[in-house]
Amino acid sequence: MTSALPVFDGHNDTLLRLYTAEHNDSFFSSPHGHLDLSRARTGGFAGGFFAVFVPPPTHASSPDDGILPDPLPYAYALQTTLGMAALLFRIESQSAGQVCVARTVSEIEYGLQTDTLSAILHLEGADPIDTEFHTLEVLYQAGLRSLGIVWSRPNAYGYGVPFRFPHTPDIGPGLTDAGRELVRACNRLGVLIDLSHLNEAGFWDVARLSDAPLVATHSNAHTICPSPRNLTDRQLDAIRESDGMVGVNFHVGFLRPDGQRDANTSLDVVANHVIYLVERLGLDRVGFGSDFDGALMPYDLGDAAGLPRLLETLRRRGFDAPSLRKLAHENWLRVLRKTWRS
Repeated sequence: MTSALPVFDGHNDTLLRLYTAEHNDSFFSSPHGHLDLSRARTGGFAGGFFAVFVPPPTHASSPDDGILPDPLPYAYALQTTLGMAALLFRIESQSAGQVCVARTVSEIEYGLQTDTLSAILHLEGADPIDTEFHTLEVLYQAGLRSLGIVWSRPNAYGYGVPFRFPHTPDIGPGLTDAGRELVRACNRLGVLIDLSHLNEAGFWDVARLSDAPLVATHSNAHTICPSPRNLTDRQLDAIRESDGMVGVNFHVGFLRPDGQRDANTSLDVVANHVIYLVERLGLDRVGFGSDFDGALMPYDLGDAAGLPRLLETLRRRGFDAPSLRKLAHENWLRVLRKTWRS
């Protein structure tokens, strides 16, 4: 890697980009999207959470419209999930050792030492999980290590947030009975529970039930940008008390105080969220959750190759080398050690 500082990242939608591509596309080198192996090498992207996100059926409503889409049909969600998970495993097998689907922290640490890109298999929404949790057990054995209870639509387990602006995340009821059982099942297996996209009532249900650190893999500070996708100060305080963490999302609409989707957004706006979260949570509880291939990036960042420019901005804003190492990857490893069973 050309970057002196490797970055481990909390969220990308690269599997979705590859799975739904209407053109020939490859993870190893691509002119499309934000992330491939070539740009990862250039920017120091050492790995992260690779989301399996089941796209809504054609013409479905969108949370961008300010309303929650309908739940997904289970069979469709499961089939799509298996296809996207298989895609990640094929990338690993075709990579000649350059990519590893990481199931343990030691595998990620080895990847950092050897320039092997570590990919965590993550579900962005538990839509393909049956309420008997047979699918959860099978996916765990396959490599699943992180799960968001919902994307921004309801399912058998809970309720997400639409992308209204400005608005609070206090929208709708909490977890269902099955959702509470899902939290317990994830705790038992050591699957990280991702609170991004979950509404506030569901957040507090997880906070009461879970014995693991509270983690939002790709969310920002609601005080700066009052999107319902961002976290209130009270939620941040609960994350701090659980010794969890937040990965800062680079989507401009979750960064800007005006909520506008304008790529002419300075990297100092990203830094503002990092600084606010560090002040609220502590330096050990903040990282990055880019949302590469799933969101609109600031022009000054561009894609994964631009990560050194973000690190330089943070350096200029007062973060020294040990602090940048924590933000870039050490904090993610810390919280995974506290969450995973192996």
